[in-house]
Amino acid sequence: MLFRLLRLILVLTLVVSAPLSFEAMAQALGQGSAGLVTDQQKVIQDLTAKTDDLEKKIQQDGEDDASLVEIRLQLEDLSRAALTSALVFRSRLTEINNRIEVLGPPPAVGQPQEPDIVTGERQALASEKAEINAVVASAQNLSIRISGLIDKIGNMRSELFRNLLTKRYVLSDALSPQVFSDARDEFGNLYKAVSSWLSFAFKFKFQAILAATFVALGLALVLLVGGRRLFGRVFEADPTNEDPSYLSRLSVAFWSTLLPTLAVAAFLGSTIFFFNYYNVLRGDIGLFLNALATVIGVVFCVNRLTNAALEPRLPNWRLIPVETGPARWLVRLATAMAVVISVNTFLSVINDKMGSPLSLTIARSFGATIIVGVILILMAMLRPFKARDGSWRPWPAWLRYTALALGLFTIVAALLGYIGLALFVSLQVVVTGTALITAYIGFLSAQAIGEEGAFANTSVGRWLSANSSYEDTALDQLGLVVSVAINVMIVLVFLPLILLMWGFQPGDIQAWAYKLATGINIGSVTISVTGILSGIVVFVIGYFLTRWFQGWLDGSVMARGKVDTGVRNSIRLAVGYAGVALAALVGISAAGIDLSSLALVAGALSLGIGFGLQNVVSNFVSGLILLAERPFKVGDWIVAGDVSGTVKKISVRATEIETFQRQSVILPNSNLINNAVGNWTHRNKLGRVDIKVGVAYGSDVKQVHAVLLEIARSHPMVLKNPEPFVLFSNFGPAALEFEIRVFLADVMNGNIAQNDIRFAVLEKFSSEHIEIPSTPRAVVEAHKPKAWPTDDDKIEADFAEQEQIRAEAEAEKKRLVKSRKTKKPDPD
Repeated sequence: MLFRLLRLILVLTLVVSAPLSFEAMAQALGQGSAGLVTDQQKVIQDLTAKTDDLEKKIQQDGEDDASLVEIRLQLEDLSRAALTSALVFRSRLTEINNRIEVLGPPPAVGQPQEPDIVTGERQALASEKAEINAVVASAQNLSIRISGLIDKIGNMRSELFRNLLTKRYVLSDALSPQVFSDARDEFGNLYKAVSSWLSFAFKFKFQAILAATFVALGLALVLLVGGRRLFGRVFEADPTNEDPSYLSRLSVAFWSTLLPTLAVAAFLGSTIFFFNYYNVLRGDIGLFLNALATVIGVVFCVNRLTNAALEPRLPNWRLIPVETGPARWLVRLATAMAVVISVNTFLSVINDKMGSPLSLTIARSFGATIIVGVILILMAMLRPFKARDGSWRPWPAWLRYTALALGLFTIVAALLGYIGLALFVSLQVVVTGTALITAYIGFLSAQAIGEEGAFANTSVGRWLSANSSYEDTALDQLGLVVSVAINVMIVLVFLPLILLMWGFQPGDIQAWAYKLATGINIGSVTISVTGILSGIVVFVIGYFLTRWFQGWLDGSVMARGKVDTGVRNSIRLAVGYAGVALAALVGISAAGIDLSSLALVAGALSLGIGFGLQNVVSNFVSGLILLAERPFKVGDWIVAGDVSGTVKKISVRATEIETFQRQSVILPNSNLINNAVGNWTHRNKLGRVDIKVGVAYGSDVKQVHAVLLEIARSHPMVLKNPEPFVLFSNFGPAALEFEIRVFLADVMNGNIAQNDIRFAVLEKFSSEHIEIPSTPRAVVEAHKPKAWPTDDDKIEADFAEQEQIRAEAEAEKKRLVKSRKTKKPDPD
């Protein structure tokens, strides 16, 4: 009765407090969601305000390509922030939809009314969902607006680039005498700016200049001296080598261009960095110094490339088989063209910063493009090859006409007033041409290094072969790795450089790199380089951790615990397979691949696996059974059909058995599971060996028995328990047959014991005068065929004689038969 009363009170309490608890829970959820909605509304308002400011800035800086790129990057950041704000509500919307689905639809007309608490909860959830949808819609609308602004920026940049190339200038003002006066004034202003900065810097920043210069020089010396000591053989041609290989010439040309250029770039970059760090530079001087560093770098790179490819001093190291005189002229012309373009670029920075007249800018660009066009024509007209008869031959037709076309196009475009187009073509011929030629040489060098046996013949390969334990196969694989690394390095270095030369801004490359890293959508599939690399890194880390754990478990734990070798092998294999499988799963997940999406593919492949791969699956399952049940282990002596030997390795597909002739036999695991397998060392190595002995009839069998038993007992490998036994097994056709049966602690030593006992039997039987008979062998006479006759007349005579004898015999036979018929019988 008491328990019933307590249960009734508990039920009443729950009924009374249930509405209150539900209402409290709904209020708590509503307050939490309301706070989230308020926060995200403020975030979207801030993003909208920033978008408005950037839209105004687009109108103000519409003529500056670099500024437009910067604005686009900021807009892309705002777009991602807006989408992130919308995704904040994903989990809450899922909860609301699930709750609404649980509550079900409201009752129709004519149906019983639902409780007020259910109606109130449905209305609260619907109201909350509407507020969240409104915020999400605002974020999506903002993202769409930002996308429109980004497209607008793209169209504006395209228009700017077209205007740059198609704008026509009037040359009359640029070629007037006033240009010389403007140039003199410009030079005076530049001189004043630089001299004032120098006086300020030497008066107040002299110690900082010395410190920055010495640090930059020290870095340059480290790069140059250290690089020559470490890689001197790589990028320096050997004058004593009269017949260098094509790979050596490619490598020297590529690395002698790239490494010194990088060293010079590092020196110039570090100088500017430390000048900025010590506040030595001011705004205009900083721009001038950056432009000057670019000029020096481009001229140095072009000069190094042409010298490396043409080698005026070492004809044997030339990549292009031109004569020495034309090679020198090509180096000079290419360097002069690079100097003209670089100086023009440097002067353009000065003109822009100092607000020079337009006529001076046009005159400067006009002169530079005309000079570049003339140099291209001179290069095309050059005759660099010499025929066998001593006559000079020109370039191939396609190369000669291409250079002529570019040179004439540049000159004609400049004369017609299209200075921007002519200058753009001239710049691409010098800078882009240099980059492409260097990259092409690098690709050829990587391809040559990746060929079989090529890396071992390089200086680095020979050094590794002499100072390490690498074999030819390992060096060949290392050559493939080096080849891939060179290709990747070339793409990473030269592709951004070429894009920059073609008018793209660093912001463009940054945006593309971000999209490539975060993911490219192709239909419903998202390809992310970062995700793929992350998955590969995670798998590699998991793989090496598995291998380390295998080694530690086998060498430290199980070895110290004196675990059986077969058990250690089974555990090591199981840990290895499990670790690699786990690393693969984690790597796939880290790569961003949804494993649930593979379920459909796995289901579709299951039928094919069941039919087409049933043998593979059978061997796999059999391998798992062998590892689990362990009917035999590594080191056991087994007999499987006609194969007898020691188990060397058990994998999930097959088992490796080494016969006593040192032949490795690979048996599928299903054969070992489905067929009978004998194991001499299953639980222990104790085993019995039998030696058969035959003695002659008439021997004392008791003496023979005693002698054999004594021999068996005296052998050190024979166990005392079970004791050896001698069996009188049979009365053979030629001998009395005995059988020695002995037990060994290690049956693997059976051949040794049998050999020793047989020698002892021969020795003992000889001393005891016991005869071991030998079975007589049948004598088989060889049948000699008749000699082939060589006298045809003798053959005919013998044949006629045999026919006569046969005829006489037949006649005599007939006469005897006839006489028997006419003769009367004898009387009794």
